[in-house]
Amino acid sequence: MELFKTPFSAAYWRTAAKELKSYRTLVFSALMVAACIVLSHCKIPLGENLSLSVTFLARALCALVCGPVAVILFGAAEDTLSFFLSSGGYPYFPGYMLTTILGCMIYALFFYRAKITWRRIILAKCITNVQNVLLGSLWSAILYSKGYIYYMTTSAVKNALYLPLQILMLGFLFQALLPVLHKLGKLPCQLPNDRIGW
Repeated sequence: MELFKTPFSAAYWRTAAKELKSYRTLVFSALMVAACIVLSHCKIPLGENLSLSVTFLARALCALVCGPVAVILFGAAEDTLSFFLSSGGYPYFPGYMLTTILGCMIYALFFYRAKITWRRIILAKCITNVQNVLLGSLWSAILYSKGYIYYMTTSAVKNALYLPLQILMLGFLFQALLPVLHKLGKLPCQLPNDRIGW
């Protein structure tokens, strides 16, 4: 299996497109959809009215294994099924599906067939959190009564608080699972020194 230095090559996208024809990739994606739905009920309390959702772990793992083409379908399926199975009374809004798909794409562009480093993990998580703030605030402003700046300010504070913990969780998850996924033939060798580098 080949590692790519950048996603800006035709070979990278050909490899990513082939994932859609892989039965194992589709099964893995379906498992990650199920994991997201289960994980949506598991939140880490961080204080009064603050809890950290851990669904981003399954999304990032799916992006790592399946690539940027397959995660478009994954993101659409995961967001839609999550809504119907556990919406909590909130209305369905397709903007949130777009946010999920774009977040998964960002993870895939940083992680799929790339050498996993702490730098990549930090950048991917920072960008997805910024995207969540900007788009999530827009969707909230469209759906509810308060203005965009209000939602953006509260979301930015929460995402800034969550960011260090999310980075560590993602790094430790990859550290644990990269060797396993390599042995299963899903990934090229990622940790020649048994740990994620910089």
